[in-house]
Amino acid sequence: MSRRTALVSGASRGIGAAIAARLAADGYFVAGTATTEQGAQNISAALNGNGVGLVMRVEDADSVAAALAQLTEQADPPTVLVNNAGITRDNLLLRMQEQEWEEVINTNLNGLFRLTKACLRGMIKARWGRVVNVGSVVSRMGNPGQSNYVASKAAIEGFSRSLAMEVASRNITVNTVAPGFIGTDMTDELTDEQSEAMLSRIPLGRVGTVEEVAGAVAYLVSDAASYVTAQTIHVNGGLYAA
Repeated sequence: MSRRTALVSGASRGIGAAIAARLAADGYFVAGTATTEQGAQNISAALNGNGVGLVMRVEDADSVAAALAQLTEQADPPTVLVNNAGITRDNLLLRMQEQEWEEVINTNLNGLFRLTKACLRGMIKARWGRVVNVGSVVSRMGNPGQSNYVASKAAIEGFSRSLAMEVASRNITVNTVAPGFIGTDMTDELTDEQSEAMLSRIPLGRVGTVEEVAGAVAYLVSDAASYVTAQTIHVNGGLYAA
């Protein structure tokens, strides 16, 4: 149990999987979460002895508690937390059902609150910790049809800044990484026309990679970033200039 433990929520694919892989390569024992047992098994296989997959539904407090209890049987409590789990339920506000609003807020924002609070005690005891919350460029730009998702991601930035001030005296940093247009299985579903329209707005002229987002996270959890807190790091190719 000498290695630092990193917990990455939503690690079964895309950005979360890349973050888990990068942190494992950097020497952390990584716990990655998925919403299904098969997803958790896939994470364990991908980590290849450098971590474990856990079933966790961040919208369920009992599920969070059970997964963390399982983790502490195998490793030290996590002192690195990457809140990546999130969902979308896109719809124009006039057509949005209350359930579509509540599901996104409960997973993306309330889930982040539950998991962060549960992990903070271990960080405070260790007098060292890193919290990185995965936001989105749309929290600054807005995006029609995603008022629920955008609201959740904008709230994450405010949450991060406030929490950073609360825990700084314990040598714990809290930051946000805000990806832009990143190549994942979700963006692969866009039409050529949609992709071209987005690319035309990006000064670097290409989509980002999940590894580039993981690189920003890896920096923020490292000792090199010990003086960086309450910040939002944008990884968007110039799509939005903060």
